[in-house]
Amino acid sequence: MQNNRDQRKEVVVITGASAGVGRATVQAFARRGVSIGLLARGEDGLNAAAREVEELGGRAIALPTDVADHEQVERAAAAVERELGPIDIWVNNAMTSVFGPFLSLTPEEYRRVNEVTYLGCVYGTHSALKRMAKRNRGVIVQVGSALAYRGIPLQSAYCGAKHAIQGFTESVRSELMHDGIDVHLTMVQLPAINTPQFRWCRSHLPKSPQPVPPIFQPEVAADAIVWAAYHRRREIAVGFPAAKAIIGNKFAPGLGDWYLARNGYESQMTDEPVADGRPVNLWNPVPGDFGAHGSFDDRAQSSSWQLWANKHRGALALAALAGAGFLAAAAIAAEE
Repeated sequence: MQNNRDQRKEVVVITGASAGVGRATVQAFARRGVSIGLLARGEDGLNAAAREVEELGGRAIALPTDVADHEQVERAAAAVERELGPIDIWVNNAMTSVFGPFLSLTPEEYRRVNEVTYLGCVYGTHSALKRMAKRNRGVIVQVGSALAYRGIPLQSAYCGAKHAIQGFTESVRSELMHDGIDVHLTMVQLPAINTPQFRWCRSHLPKSPQPVPPIFQPEVAADAIVWAAYHRRREIAVGFPAAKAIIGNKFAPGLGDWYLARNGYESQMTDEPVADGRPVNLWNPVPGDFGAHGSFDDRAQSSSWQLWANKHRGALALAALAGAGFLAAAAIAAEE
């Protein structure tokens, strides 16, 4: 990212900022002292996130927004620039999902998942890019998933939306390169994350849904998202399970089909039956502040060695070359 911000604070927009990965990302950016536009539907979570930003030394504006509505996203973008200044970084994180076999989902559920998860990303990118392109600078971070490459059973709507974001981002990136516009698009592919969505997502399953183990804390995802915003990496996979799924699907997709047919159902359900009156946030936000974490703290990892290695791969490559050179020199010396 260009270092031409003068003395003003950077301006960041985060969609889905009220809970889960979005909330953890808000906290991570706030520690940098930036100004943040917070977009989400749930006002309780948004207001709590805004207070956290202020407490951490940043500045925030809470903007209740349904990202499935392009006009609402555009109004929010205009409000951010009016109140905080030109947008430097835009993070498209908002998502929703429906758990269940494809034939159990209704057309209305399918449409809503795609409107929020896919079109919400499209609308956010459009509002951000038309402002950034004029200034010839900026970063847009698409929060993706390993499921953008490897679909799994019981989440066909969500997997389809993440696949769509992948193709959409590649298309727009190529257009920016063609036009010589220096706005960077990057995608962060996440593993299973311990977020509150499993408490309120729409589900047709007989048991409560869960992220596919191994599970990571939302701070791991937030770390990768913030890092991606400041490094011109085309894409970054977070956690060994995500990297394994992406690479494995390139070489043996049929094996993935077979494995998931045998294990993909049970791995997405706990042993607990679905509670009566379970809240659903598909069409309307669930009242309350749910924070960043879900119900799986006792099973979630707070760090990822793969992410560390991914962020430092240049230094690791140099170290490997240096080590190989040392061994080669030692071998030559031993022969003399």
